[in-house]
Amino acid sequence: MRVQAFMFYGCAVFFLITDIVYWYWSKDWTGTTALALSIGLAGLIGFYIHFTVRRLERANAGPLYEDDPEGEIADAAGELGFFSPHSWWPLYVGLSAAAITLGLVFGWWLVIIGSVAILMSVIGMVFEYYRGHFAH
Repeated sequence: MRVQAFMFYGCAVFFLITDIVYWYWSKDWTGTTALALSIGLAGLIGFYIHFTVRRLERANAGPLYEDDPEGEIADAAGELGFFSPHSWWPLYVGLSAAAITLGLVFGWWLVIIGSVAILMSVIGMVFEYYRGHFAH
């Protein structure tokens, strides 16, 4: 995954050079701002991947299998984590966010209803697989 981090760092450098050239030739602030945000986003993703890889390498006591030039496909075998097979909670979160957005147009009462609904749906999504004392 280290390659992906440097790929995003390279994108940030490319956007930086492009932003400077674009600003110099056009003097357009909207495009310059959009390219500046692209620099920040590419750098942020690269930073996140870079430090996640460092944390995983420390946990595995060595380089990750995808960074090993002599690695085999079989090195990636095994469980990679838990992935939810299906969940209705993201739909409820999206509908609640849509209700809040429509509330900005039609009235504050819909914003309140949407806020309560999004609070309940986010709690439901977070505790969907909770198996403790308060499991639902």
